[in-house]
Amino acid sequence: MKQSRPKEERTTPPVSETVTDEFADQVAAEFTGEHPVPVEPTAELTEQVVLEEEKVKDEIEIQIDLLKDSDWVVRREAAITLGEMGDERCVEPLCHALRDGDWQVREVAIEGLGQIGSPAVELLIKLLRDWDVRKYAIAALGKIRDERVLDPLMLQLRNDEFKDDAVNALVELGEPALSRLIKALKDKDENVRKQAVLALGRIKHVEAIDPLIDMLADSDWFTRLTSAAALEAIGDDRGRDAIKPLMKDPDMVVRMRVERILAKWKKQPATT
Repeated sequence: MKQSRPKEERTTPPVSETVTDEFADQVAAEFTGEHPVPVEPTAELTEQVVLEEEKVKDEIEIQIDLLKDSDWVVRREAAITLGEMGDERCVEPLCHALRDGDWQVREVAIEGLGQIGSPAVELLIKLLRDWDVRKYAIAALGKIRDERVLDPLMLQLRNDEFKDDAVNALVELGEPALSRLIKALKDKDENVRKQAVLALGRIKHVEAIDPLIDMLADSDWFTRLTSAAALEAIGDDRGRDAIKPLMKDPDMVVRMRVERILAKWKKQPATT
């Protein structure tokens, strides 16, 4: 018959218990002010700590590595995560992702740069020099409310290939772009004036009403047409009265469009 082990004899506690006891002693010390006697780490405990440290690898670096994955879904998720992190270190890899072969990855990279905001402006402005990514850099700048983005975006209104992208970006900015767009209505370049009218019509801010009314007298028929349409979009009574003289416009297309606008307005109650 086997004899039972005396109660006073105990086996060596496992590492997990040692760690737990050590933590409990540290918590107790917070209240008593006494310093607990440190537990001598065993080889197994040291190895466990090293493994934990390896797991705590910088998450940003992990996501940057995933941007190089062959699977576009993985790259897309990595770009989303980097944008949500909002760290300045995420700017460069997300800018690089604007060159990704998959449009869905590029799309979330644009959104991510917009989330990071001002720290991304400087590098995005530099990317405007690169034809291959200019379109995506313009879109990203349109998501950042920073004074520095306005001049570069307004400059793109002069570029036939990227003017539509610039309009979209300025509309995305909304009210912060108003003063620059209103000023552009007097630009010597006819195309710049046209793009400014289109942008103001989409922003739909009452501050643009009087400047747009002035544009109804522009020498270019298309500018007169788009100005009338912009005033229709804003929907203010001042615009309604201002476009009536265009019923006698020398251009037939302008007359027809104004006629439709006024007919549509008749069905709507007047605003006060």
